[in-house]
Amino acid sequence: MAIISNAVTIADAGAFSVNLGSMVHIKTLTASSSGTLSFVHGTADVVLDSTYPIYKFEFINIHPATDNTQFMFNFSVDTGSNYNVSKVHTVIDAYHSEDNSDSLLGYSTAHDMVGTGFAKFNYNTGNDADQSVSGNFTIYNPSSTTFVKHYIADTSTILNVNYNRHALVAGYGNSTSAVDALQFKMSSGNIDSGKIKLYGIKDS
Repeated sequence: MAIISNAVTIADAGAFSVNLGSMVHIKTLTASSSGTLSFVHGTADVVLDSTYPIYKFEFINIHPATDNTQFMFNFSVDTGSNYNVSKVHTVIDAYHSEDNSDSLLGYSTAHDMVGTGFAKFNYNTGNDADQSVSGNFTIYNPSSTTFVKHYIADTSTILNVNYNRHALVAGYGNSTSAVDALQFKMSSGNIDSGKIKLYGIKDS
């Protein structure tokens, strides 16, 4: 069947397609006094395998129950039985005070890490009603059994002392096993509220 407008054929049968875009929404988790938020391949419609070469998480107003805490993550290679993948992790950040009296840009050596513990996206998140962290986190080719798992993150945080902190994180999960689950939590207390959205990014 052809598509015709004002007697002009726009597209004939089989010649018209709609570009749905490269990002495909997979799953949204909403926190409600949640100790952890976990995305596990094959559970509750979560896809985290070779279907997509890139997976992206969007953080929307992650609000901690506890003041002055950190938002963190870890990988699993056994569908969530353990979150303990070794990571090499580095941070560059900038901050600026709400009263315009203080600012900084630098390499945050104190927040580097090598190890299997949870790695931090940000620091000193406040729990006032208007304080939270938002941003995104991308992992590349998590299903690979050849390469380690590169990741990058970009977050904006309102600190407990009314500063904005912009943290740029990069690193890799130092394992050639396929990553099939990720877990997010605060360093202390629950995630009071907020959403995490998972997207798959198609091959071009």
